[in-house]
Amino acid sequence: MDPAIKCLLLLLVIAILFITEKIPLAVTAMFAAVGCWALGLCSADEIFKGLSDSTVVLFGGMFIVGAAMFYTGLAQDIGGAVVRLFGTSETKLMVGIMIIAAAMSAFLSNTGTVACLIPVVVGICKKAHIPASREMMPLAFAAGLGGTCTLIGTPPNIIANVALKTAGMPELQFHFFEYAWVGVPITVAGIIYMLVIGRHLLPDRVDEMAEGEEPEQEFEMNETTKTKKIICGIIMLGVILSMATSIVPLEIAAVVGALLCVLTGCLTEKQAYASIDWVTIFLFAGMIPMATAMNTSGAGKLIAEYTVAALGGSPSPYLITAVLFAIAVLLTQFMSNTASKALLCPVGIALAAQVGASPRAVLMAILIASSCAFATPVGTPPNTLVLGPGGYSFMDYIKCGLGLVVVCMIVSIIVIPVVWPFFPG
Repeated sequence: MDPAIKCLLLLLVIAILFITEKIPLAVTAMFAAVGCWALGLCSADEIFKGLSDSTVVLFGGMFIVGAAMFYTGLAQDIGGAVVRLFGTSETKLMVGIMIIAAAMSAFLSNTGTVACLIPVVVGICKKAHIPASREMMPLAFAAGLGGTCTLIGTPPNIIANVALKTAGMPELQFHFFEYAWVGVPITVAGIIYMLVIGRHLLPDRVDEMAEGEEPEQEFEMNETTKTKKIICGIIMLGVILSMATSIVPLEIAAVVGALLCVLTGCLTEKQAYASIDWVTIFLFAGMIPMATAMNTSGAGKLIAEYTVAALGGSPSPYLITAVLFAIAVLLTQFMSNTASKALLCPVGIALAAQVGASPRAVLMAILIASSCAFATPVGTPPNTLVLGPGGYSFMDYIKCGLGLVVVCMIVSIIVIPVVWPFFPG
């Protein structure tokens, strides 16, 4: 059997298991990794490589840094300040959280932004007596939306420029803030969607972190605690600045931050180990071989080719944009947005050339669509990060995220052709 077909069949099984949750999500993800090996889609050496992936290491480090903010009481103090600013209304807090997350993600790593803000948001929820499940998903979604606003909002954004240069069209490359023409509208539309529709689809359950023992019970609010708050704040600020300036790789900044938190007594070694959400670690690590197989087996390319063939000989550029947006959205729910963009950008350029249109509109649709991985917890690292703290199930992402994907698609298809005309004069 063709490797691409094997990969698609395995993906179907994994999707069904994720949706039904007949077995735990992390177990399903590791089953996907082993399945890739059993079907010959990856070597034995590659099955568990995900456990050493830099993003997984980043997760582990930021879990510890985030926990330190609780054990010192810093997260609770920040949460109290935000509550005083926005009030205890769930909707007002949602607006504040989403705006902050989107603004940070436009210039920082989406993953790093969410990892840094999770303990703050949980602290906010504690102060406002709101279940974390009501705010965690909006946090992750806002980070994804904010990442569409600049060239560096999400690293794969630059892939379009690479594709244009490779195709001999460097003059058509996108500028730093050019993405904001569509990124800002879909971010605003996304926030409105979450306030009007999305919040009604969010689950109302309390996570284990929110139910657990309060950090104040382990650290007395004395002068020493205030000192530890300052130290923890400096460490967190240092981690954020390191991520923003790319002085060191994200995972190194996170691990160094975690080590400093333990060494300075912001939390104990035992608390550091306990703070790591292993479900998140194994869920993300297990799906890495699956995402790789989608690319190397040709499964992703097969989906693209069959869909494009169904469009006919000379399809409308608007139809090409809409279809490629849909394909990219579908692929990015289960494979990395880097892989989906790398796969579809050359296809988009070729299709635009066939109908004599500028490839910029088509490429922008692919870029935005590949960042709209809101319908699964494995589509993007921020989604995976909030899975545990929010106490979410796979279906929670589908219920709330699918509508957001549709909103982004509608806004994109309206805005993109206006800003980047198919047939510029």
